Amino acid sequence: MIFLKLGGSLITDKTVPETPRLEAIRRLAEEIARARSELPELRLLIGHGSGSFGHIVAARYGTHRGASSKEDWAGFAEVWSAAARLNRLVVEALRAAGLPAMAFPPSASVIAEAGEIVEMAVEPIQRALEAGLVPVVAGDVAFDRRRGSTIVSTERVFFCLGRLLRPTRLLLAGIERGVFADYPANTRLLPAITEKDLPGIALAGAATTDVTGGMADKVLLAMRLAQELPDLEVRIFSGEEPGRVTDALLGGTPGTLVGSGKPSSGQVS
Repeated sequence: MIFLKLGGSLITDKTVPETPRLEAIRRLAEEIARARSELPELRLLIGHGSGSFGHIVAARYGTHRGASSKEDWAGFAEVWSAAARLNRLVVEALRAAGLPAMAFPPSASVIAEAGEIVEMAVEPIQRALEAGLVPVVAGDVAFDRRRGSTIVSTERVFFCLGRLLRPTRLLLAGIERGVFADYPANTRLLPAITEKDLPGIALAGAATTDVTGGMADKVLLAMRLAQELPDLEVRIFSGEEPGRVTDALLGGTPGTLVGSGKPSSGQVS
């Protein structure tokens, strides 16, 4: 099983509110469909970031910090609506490419506490995978027992689901070619990064509005999941180059390997 994330910076212009990169979304959907047609037995869970849809509105209302007032909860609903609009675009593009995609929004299935997911309805996603469908999750709002509200990133959703569904590969496709040792100059791409490398690397957040922590949070959560699932291969790479996502899904090894998981042998399950 493969978990694939399409980053918010890859599918939207994060500098302009609610601006989807429609051609990129279409191309990525077709690349995923091409991989699935070559490997019909491939079990695939897709996630995507919220980009310039959810992040900008969430930052305006502070939804990730909590909600208590009437105005806070109105903002919560507005962030949900923005995230849902992008999710609809992604799901419809996947379906137009021939994939049996279905949305499973975390806002309807997750309970968090202090920003961490503590409960999630997993059985519907399991049943969808068993039926050969392609579940789609995304960065979303969630109810939080301590704060009232929070934002859960796709990585946090993957972290929760990964413990239960135990994927063999986690592919995080964004616009960066991987993890760089010299951000923001981005001249020294790291082929691999393990926990012992972290003290010597200045992991940055995001260059644009990102209420979930950007690259730093992505790497740290991926590292935690790789530690819990020793056979998991985690890769951070760019989906900007046409064909790269298809190649990655079929066993390619792009970008930066995160954690101690073994590189793919080309076999996909």
